[in-house]
Amino acid sequence: MTRLDIISDPICPWCYIGKARLDKALAKFPENPFELHWQPFQLNPEMPREGMDRREYLEWKFGGKKGAIEVYSEIARTAEEEGLEIAFEKITRTPSTLDAHRLIHWAGLEGVQTGVVTELFNRFFRQGQDISDREVLTDIARSTGMDPDATARLLESEADLMETRAADAKAREMGVRGVPTFIIANEAVVTGAQPASLWEEIVGEILAAQS
Repeated sequence: MTRLDIISDPICPWCYIGKARLDKALAKFPENPFELHWQPFQLNPEMPREGMDRREYLEWKFGGKKGAIEVYSEIARTAEEEGLEIAFEKITRTPSTLDAHRLIHWAGLEGVQTGVVTELFNRFFRQGQDISDREVLTDIARSTGMDPDATARLLESEADLMETRAADAKAREMGVRGVPTFIIANEAVVTGAQPASLWEEIVGEILAAQS
């Protein structure tokens, strides 16, 4: 298997789109050459743990209402082209993703990391749920086969809090400025939500080399 590290944030729409494009490419191959490892990156590392009003956030982030509309019009158009549902009207708050990244880490220890990431994207972009809410995160753990009681206890503690922040900082030290960023076998770097066709080429080359 070839290690594929995916540096992402579950509130990043381009990460959602990028995962969908990767999934689309992998679906064309009976053999998946990748072993996925999801790594943390917070789009808003200074975000309060309680999050903030989404409209205020978008206007602050993109320099006013006009900038926010322009950016998210492109995102909506691209998502529609990919057959992805994004219910922007349901998203009322922009959450901190610190606890979501802790959950992703614990999911990796239990071998269900990609399932948890998929569900985080689904809860945020399709259902408009607040993925900083620990009850939501505990329910995601339950739905993906993790122990919900153990997860709830971990979330109430400071377990892996410093480690998650350190991993985020390490990505920035490596030069990561935007996500998604994909690192193949600790060597090749693919940045952005690249089209499925590019991933098909990459997978084809890896499988050919392995054979």
